[in-house]
Amino acid sequence: MVKPSPSIEQTSSSKPSLASGCRSCRTLGPVSGDIVVREACEADALCLHALATQVFLDTYATEGIREAIAREAEQELSVVAFLRQLEAPPVRVLLAEHNGFLVAFASVTLGATHSLVAKGPAAELSRLYVQPPFIRRGIGALLLRRVEALASSAGASTLWLTAWVGNARALAFYASQGYEELGSTDHEFENERFENRLFARALVAET
Repeated sequence: MVKPSPSIEQTSSSKPSLASGCRSCRTLGPVSGDIVVREACEADALCLHALATQVFLDTYATEGIREAIAREAEQELSVVAFLRQLEAPPVRVLLAEHNGFLVAFASVTLGATHSLVAKGPAAELSRLYVQPPFIRRGIGALLLRRVEALASSAGASTLWLTAWVGNARALAFYASQGYEELGSTDHEFENERFENRLFARALVAET
């Protein structure tokens, strides 16, 4: 199946320990309208799994469910998978909530590099998922700006991502947000290859 890459579907630094349970379930700065952004913690894994699975299948399983896509969703988007991500030092996950309900999230891997990205400290936006009823409300852009700030504060000079060539909404979104398309790269799963576009943007260090 295609890579569960960052998208507006229906669109190395260390972090604090998770030993205390919820390492950072705190609001990151002011809210935007009725949307609150905060960092995820272990208690959010179930809701992350549910939202990610919904958006992933809506985007990539447009012709129905087959075993390969079901296995990829189970492997990459299960509760256990999210718990592992939240425990991984390079990974940070930001949530957007509306009236206390999860409506979108973004995950970034600090220190991640790619051959198409210029040398220097970088970070990868690995997912940006927005629940269908909340598309086109500025939530994706809000999360993207927060991820950029987080990556920059961790020392990254570039934020990059890959998006499936069949996800026209994501391709248009990242171009509109100032990301430059640097070339093509493939995602492989179970001996299948899927073409993605790689986008990147230089980050401005906060002063």
